[in-house]
Amino acid sequence: MSYIRELRALVGHRPLIVPGAAVLIFDQQNRLLLQHRKDNQSWGLIGGSMEIGESLEETAKREAFEETGLELDELNWFGLFSGQKLIYQYPHGDIIVNVVAAYISRQFRGSPIVNKEEGYEVCFFNLKDLPSDISPPDKPVINEYLRT
Repeated sequence: MSYIRELRALVGHRPLIVPGAAVLIFDQQNRLLLQHRKDNQSWGLIGGSMEIGESLEETAKREAFEETGLELDELNWFGLFSGQKLIYQYPHGDIIVNVVAAYISRQFRGSPIVNKEEGYEVCFFNLKDLPSDISPPDKPVINEYLRT
């Protein structure tokens, strides 16, 4: 059982401050990899919450592998994201106060495959043609990248 699931068993839907990592993974055509998520039916970045004993870099690499099957050969620091825009209530009622360490990766091994437990599909998108239904906690990260 994951750390967050253990906490949820104790606190129910109450807000939890959750550290995690997200990775903006780009292919050779500079397209961004997104996952069509099952938990909120939106497209989101690859990433998730930190487990006990992990570094944020380890979290980013683990989540990338779990969600896409990709092994990241490179992680470059992008930024730390927190605040009101990263507080999110999932459709099932859980409230998360996200603190996200964001990384960029352009070098990876493998071809992306979807983890059927977490998503419907994974797909690379041209930055000018991103889906309109981006997961709310991922919007500030993506918008910051688009400003650079």
